[in-house]
Amino acid sequence: MTPKSTLRPSRRLRRGKAKSDEGIEFDVRKSSQTPTVLIRAEVGNAFYGSSPAMESYRSSRNSLLIKVKEAIRNDALTPLRDEFSAIPGSEGEKKTVLDQSFREALRDVLETRSDSASVLSDYVALSARCVQEGMCSAALPFILLGDLFDCVTLDTCEQVFTYVEKNVALWTSPQLYASGKNFLLRMCNDLLRRLSRSQDTVFCGRIQLFLAQIFPLSEKSGLNLMSQFNLENITTCADQPDLEKAAVFAALQDDGMEIEEGEAVTPTQQPADFELYQMFWKLQDFFRDPSVCYSRDQWRVFKNNTDRVLEVFDSFKLDHASDGKEGDDETSHVYFAKYLTSEKLFDLQLNDGKFRRQILTQFLIVFQYLTGQIKFKQTSQVLTDQQNQWVKTASEKVYGLLKEMPPNGEKFAKTTRHILAREEIWITWKNDACPSFVKPKSDAAKETAAKPAYAAMRSKKRKYPVPDSSGRIDMGSEELTRLWNLYPDNMEACSAPNRVFLPNVKSFFSEAVEQADPEAMVEDEYKLVNDSNFTWKALRLLSRLSNQYFQSFQSSSTGKETGLKAMGVYLEDVIGKLAKENAPVTSKTDSKPEEESASATQ
Repeated sequence: MTPKSTLRPSRRLRRGKAKSDEGIEFDVRKSSQTPTVLIRAEVGNAFYGSSPAMESYRSSRNSLLIKVKEAIRNDALTPLRDEFSAIPGSEGEKKTVLDQSFREALRDVLETRSDSASVLSDYVALSARCVQEGMCSAALPFILLGDLFDCVTLDTCEQVFTYVEKNVALWTSPQLYASGKNFLLRMCNDLLRRLSRSQDTVFCGRIQLFLAQIFPLSEKSGLNLMSQFNLENITTCADQPDLEKAAVFAALQDDGMEIEEGEAVTPTQQPADFELYQMFWKLQDFFRDPSVCYSRDQWRVFKNNTDRVLEVFDSFKLDHASDGKEGDDETSHVYFAKYLTSEKLFDLQLNDGKFRRQILTQFLIVFQYLTGQIKFKQTSQVLTDQQNQWVKTASEKVYGLLKEMPPNGEKFAKTTRHILAREEIWITWKNDACPSFVKPKSDAAKETAAKPAYAAMRSKKRKYPVPDSSGRIDMGSEELTRLWNLYPDNMEACSAPNRVFLPNVKSFFSEAVEQADPEAMVEDEYKLVNDSNFTWKALRLLSRLSNQYFQSFQSSSTGKETGLKAMGVYLEDVIGKLAKENAPVTSKTDSKPEEESASATQ
């Protein structure tokens, strides 16, 4: 076997040229158009020569190459595993040899022009199985995918990518994800560079969705952390008016003039003027880079153009007849196209409901950026109060136009408002440096996970004790059993008479009533009504009795409400009332025996 050090090209080779033992010079730069997998095979033959170690390497590689092809044909991994165990060398060296055998087997398939996606996918699937068996390096399936996508046509790439999409769980497994995520990202980016955004839109979208499934939301490589705009998306429009359309517009200035087939021209059929056309399409420059709106001159242009466009949309409303039936919006396929900016099409575009919705939604997105709290905005990029008020008014006007636009205007406006409200949450998340959504385990959770099984079983809640035939519950202790069975019902125990600690009103205020008597001659500073503890307890007790004690008082002279009095004065009045209520009164029934005895004496 060849040591690891001899399996790597020298620094001289990486710079461009190398010379073998037989004197053969190999120039990597001249073979830049050759597929990568073919270059490495020629490098190995030219650089390593015919040393004993190299002969052992070639023998092991050839035997494994045969077994790899047999495993593909028979769909059996056992012969390959046996051959892998039989070859000499360390585990790392054997993995290196098997990795090269897989790449050469894939090269042989590509050289025979076998573009069958199923055959090519089988090699990647077999390499993934070998990684799980510990026979290959973890990066081998991704290296094979990269070599494969570099050497086949785009049609075959799309078929093979179907296999990649279906095995997201495999690529995200712990054995493969750490070593292969960078390979997957590079492979997908290379594919996107080869594809056309206008002709291969669906394939590009599939690649983007695959990357979204592979990488978490907090992956830095897929985030626009600096809030940069796509300034390459430039929208151009005509600088000079269309002479033919200008002549038609001049001829239709009279509202009553008739056109073809005797139909009178209505205001909604009049073609838009060139000034409106330019103002409309110049707004795309502000949609492309909203930060220019913070300039005073640019803000004035943006405001004037926006007011004019919204005024036109508000003046010429769309109806169901011109925009289609109510159900067309839900059943038809939606395309996200870049609209043409020809002046001849401008009239038709203004009468298209979907076109209007696109523009109005762009307005709302720009308004949200201008008024939002973006971390990477400059300190000077702040709107004035007047500008904020205009943005608020314009936003409500846009929502009103969306509600009035058929079909399903109310539903569309409500959905748009909800999406933009959720966008505020994403803006906050981005301002916080995009923290991960996976929360780390707390120390308590880690300790619970580290507990053995028997400890978790013992920590479970014990079952409620079952009473015996007499209704008595045994708590395991004589005293606990006695206390528990004093009352069979907990609610009954709580409402027992000996559990009532609320004092009697008469006994509680008896001392205060005695002190209120002038004959007692108790000084004010020694009275209980001026004691904070007694005051607090008295108020608590009065609140439990009735709310009438907290009603405002009326003056006896004027009859008007005087409000609450000072705490001491208030309690003295309450105690005076309680004293009158509880004073011994000589009733008529008590005086009857005396009157009867007097009359009998007479």
